[in-house]
Amino acid sequence: MTTTEKSIKSIAPINIAVVKYWGKENEEFNTPLNSSISVTLHVKDMCAETEVVADSKFKEDKLFLNGREEDIQKNKRVQRCLNMVRSKPTLKRKHNEDATPIVRCHITSANNFPTAAGLASSAAGYACLAKCLGHVYNYEKDLSVVARLGSGSACRSMLGGFVKWEKGKCPEGSDSCAVQIANEHHWPELKVIILVVSSNQKSVGSTEGMRRSVTTSQLLKYRAEHCVPGHIDKIEKAIHSKDFPMFAELTMKESNQLHAICQDTYPPLRYMNTTSHDIVNLITKYNAAKLKAAYTFDAGANAVLFTLDEFYEELLSTLLKYFPFTNTEIESWINMPSSQVKELKTKVSIYAAELPDVCIHEDALQRIICTMPGPGASVVVSDE
Repeated sequence: MTTTEKSIKSIAPINIAVVKYWGKENEEFNTPLNSSISVTLHVKDMCAETEVVADSKFKEDKLFLNGREEDIQKNKRVQRCLNMVRSKPTLKRKHNEDATPIVRCHITSANNFPTAAGLASSAAGYACLAKCLGHVYNYEKDLSVVARLGSGSACRSMLGGFVKWEKGKCPEGSDSCAVQIANEHHWPELKVIILVVSSNQKSVGSTEGMRRSVTTSQLLKYRAEHCVPGHIDKIEKAIHSKDFPMFAELTMKESNQLHAICQDTYPPLRYMNTTSHDIVNLITKYNAAKLKAAYTFDAGANAVLFTLDEFYEELLSTLLKYFPFTNTEIESWINMPSSQVKELKTKVSIYAAELPDVCIHEDALQRIICTMPGPGASVVVSDE
């Protein structure tokens, strides 16, 4: 046996919920108050990359995030994932000797998209971690449960395309897992545009915000019991039938409900800012004659827009018209070749929609990321 027993590297995407998860039923097991549905975004545009090396020489576990060592013992979420994959019965040696010692590991993780993008990376990071740990420790159960212990939404990043996170019924969360509704090839006409509004750290983190909502919001429980089940059923049907108007309407209503609950929380949570509301206004006016785009906001100011191929160029042109970028280094602002952006900008006057009462906001967006549905977490390098 070599000293280094296993080395695994994986990549995993972020995902965006269209039926939102907000509020935990059990914080210890990281189980949600309600089921949710998300779209997995393509790893070619944004992903986390993680390598786990397990070595019999290692005396302790270590964790490195974006080039910096973190205190792994103080990271309860990573510890929960490690404990889960190492929880299978230990093998006893002959003559009743002590159990086989745990092989320690070193974890290195980083994002391939700019930290300044202000996009939550925990879902991608913990999906990567779960994928690696599953291979390193030969864990044979559902890895989405392991990812969930690190970050609730990470369970959805384990799978590609359109994914449901089942709330489950078991108190310890063994059936609170991700299931695929449709793969990433199911709806090729669907396109995604991310508008990065702010990279500032939230004044109230999502975990604390959810905790506050659970204890103070009267709307939260009503939504979980009376609104979400119907939204889940309808949006699943919309995905299967590729019914974009239904998908778009429900996606926006879900986003609106999440932020209504944040306002109903005491003290209130304000994640969207003025530019976020300007985007809502733009999309509302853009959809006045026909539903051609949908917005959704998680617990932050950044917008994710869904549209179809047939409206994609018009929507991008409209965004460039009403949220123009004045810096000359266009590649740092939008993930397109400069030649393609220049061509698109020449078409703004032709394709951009005329929206009454919508103001122009120069340099209001830090970045635009164009992407599409993509695959889930995968192993990219393995010594097995």
